[in-house]
Amino acid sequence: MATLRLFRALRPQSDKAAQVSAVPYDVVSVDEARELAAGNPLSFLHVSRAEIDLPDGTGPFSDAVYEKAVDNFERLKRDASMLIEDAPSLYIYRLRMGEHEQTGIAACCSIEEYDSDAIRKHERTRKDKEDDRTRHMIALGAQTGPVFLTYRGRGDIDDIVTRGKDTEPLYDFVAAGGVQHTIWKLPAAATDDLTRMFCSVPLLYIADGHHRAASASRAALQLRGAGRTGVTGAESEYFLAVVFPADQLKILAYNRVVNGLNGMEPDRFLNSLKERFVVTPSAAAEPVAKGDISMYLGGRWYSLRSGWEHSDGRSGDPISSLDVTVLEKNVLDPLLGIRDVRTDKRIDFVGGIRGPHALEQMVDEGRATVAFSMYPVSLDELMAIADTGQIMPPKSTWFEPKLRDGLLINLIQ
Repeated sequence: MATLRLFRALRPQSDKAAQVSAVPYDVVSVDEARELAAGNPLSFLHVSRAEIDLPDGTGPFSDAVYEKAVDNFERLKRDASMLIEDAPSLYIYRLRMGEHEQTGIAACCSIEEYDSDAIRKHERTRKDKEDDRTRHMIALGAQTGPVFLTYRGRGDIDDIVTRGKDTEPLYDFVAAGGVQHTIWKLPAAATDDLTRMFCSVPLLYIADGHHRAASASRAALQLRGAGRTGVTGAESEYFLAVVFPADQLKILAYNRVVNGLNGMEPDRFLNSLKERFVVTPSAAAEPVAKGDISMYLGGRWYSLRSGWEHSDGRSGDPISSLDVTVLEKNVLDPLLGIRDVRTDKRIDFVGGIRGPHALEQMVDEGRATVAFSMYPVSLDELMAIADTGQIMPPKSTWFEPKLRDGLLINLIQ
């Protein structure tokens, strides 16, 4: 059973939505956030990454950051003429990027279902990042960016969502990067049907936003401990999400770059790779199938083709058949000496939306020595791994297009 809870959204006026909306807080560095928000006092980055308005060198987890976030949130409510809906509602949120389109339902989902694994995970979270967003939510009394959820789609749900798009949208704008964001308020009559239908959806899956969901769970626990119950406290038992059918989603690769070859010369490194892969010079900067890894080294692309690890999932372990696992077990650890990709400073991760040119540029400019272009993980693989209770290797999936922060906010206090 999956619960969709209606909520009274705090949201900007329609004419301010494009200015307020911002990329998710965790996909940009402080410098990138500062650049994106420059000249736009309404950007939600002033709330989600408030350190951009503090002196350089301010610690991202210092008291001043959360105090500034609260101040900026109050200012934004006023300057963007933000309103609170009169009654709880559900919303339809459509993303268009080029020829790709996906439409989900914006709602609040149950923290109890998250805690009991009826909302399934595939990534491990970091305590410091959980600490940050938990404190951010409690300081603001709000969840300001949605968790990206998915489920195995159903035609009857799709039909209601399609009909809901026949009305005038609340927001319809194209953000930087060319992604069109359109949001409709779902008619009251349709909300009953949707909430009833989702009661027979057995599982939801986190596609993106594991730290937001984990932080919402921790915030709820803290607020329970503080004795904040009743009507306002009940909102903290749910977290803001947009739920998309899996067959509409687009997963891109999450690529890797490494600085240094662990003391090896390029020729020796290539020879070591040939003991583990079929290595051939290639013009393909992006793999064309599962089991292929493209590598950029010394101004040239190579194809690395693995063997038995991908043969029909023979091992019975969905994790071992992932290309990112094959790379880690056969290259990163034994050859390059990278034991823990989470902590080793020699490795970096590059979202597939940036394309192979970004990998070439990093190597050619000397910011990395070798780059690995990966084939994307599939939704079926993601769900199979989540269903077994396993955790994917770090940085295995990059979902695109991404939702925007600041458009629909759930007040929890």
